[in-house]
Formats: sequence, C-alpha cells, structure tokens
Amino acid sequence: MISIPENLPAELVPLSWLIGVWEGTGVVHYPVGDDVREHEFGQRISFSHDGLPYLNYSSTTWLLDERQTPLTAEMGYWRLDRPSEPGDRGPAMLMGEGPIPFTTAQSVEALRNTTDGFDIEAAIIHPTGVNELYLGRVKGGRIDLSTDAVLRSPNAKEYSAATRMYGLVDGKLFWAWDIAALGRELTSHASGQLAKVD
Repeated sequence: MISIPENLPAELVPLSWLIGVWEGTGVVHYPVGDDVREHEFGQRISFSHDGLPYLNYSSTTWLLDERQTPLTAEMGYWRLDRPSEPGDRGPAMLMGEGPIPFTTAQSVEALRNTTDGFDIEAAIIHPTGVNELYLGRVKGGRIDLSTDAVLRSPNAKEYSAATRMYGLVDGKLFWAWDIAALGRELTSHASGQLAKVD
C-alpha cells in the first residue's frame, strides 16, 4: 500500500511512492573494449520534496569491498512533464503570474496520458561532467525513462543515451539502467534492489 505524505503538492501524488530513503545493493555488468567490467555495489537513494511540485533526487554508490570505496553519485529533479502555465514559477527566481496551476487531485487527473499514467521528466547531473534529461511515464508503481538529451563537458567520457526503469515490487524498489557509452550501443549497464529505510 502506498501512503501519501501530508502537505504533498498534488502534482507529486503520482510519484509519491518514491519519497523516502532507500538502501540496498546492485551489480554493474558492462563491456569496455574487449573486457567486461563487473562488480557489486551498495547504494543509497533519497527522494524528497520541499513543498514545490518536483522531487529532489540523490544517489550515492560504493563498492562492496573492505573499505566500501566510493563509486559515484548523482543528483537531480523529477516532476510531471506538462506544458508550462502562467502561474508556474521561473525562469530563475521569477514568481508566476496568476494562480498556481494543478493544486488539486482533480486538476492533476486532467494530466493523465492515453496509457492511464502520467508523463514525467527527470533531470540528472553526474559529477563526471554529464547531464541527462529523461522523458518517460509513471503508471502506478512503475517508471520508464529514456534520455531526450545528454550534455557532456569537453572532458567527459563519451556517453550518448540511456534508459532507466524503476518498479515498486512487494515494498522494494527495483531498478535497471541501460547506457550507450564508450563506443557501445544501448546495452544493459546496472541494476539494483533497494529497501526503504525511513
């Protein structure tokens, strides 16, 4: 059963099952040249909100070795993908003009797509000079995302596309991540299984 936190912006209800801190393990299995890189890792993911209609996202990973060597991190924002309204905030620190849109469950229902889910976007930034913009959909306890754009700094390694899938199964968060990088087409990269810890 999914519980909806109090004071949650109505636009976040379709994503409310993600809110909290999740921890668990996963595995990377990815070809690099003629080798296959494979290792297990630990992971901590946090989804939170600050009263605005988006989720704050962060993930840290570490190798499951004696020292729990840090592996990588990423941060970002997840929200419903919908046309901008005059009452929306931004750009930058500008306030909207007029009433804030989509503040009730009924108004958010009007955003349902033809597959009975909701379109979403996720902006994710990596400390290695890669920024991803994902578009996708949430339907119940499943999220499917594909990159719409990937921005790399001049010194970042080659990385051109990705897909991610998240699913809530028996109270656990399962995820899988495919990437196109280092001269490879879109290929299975990593997956994990996490349990909520708060």
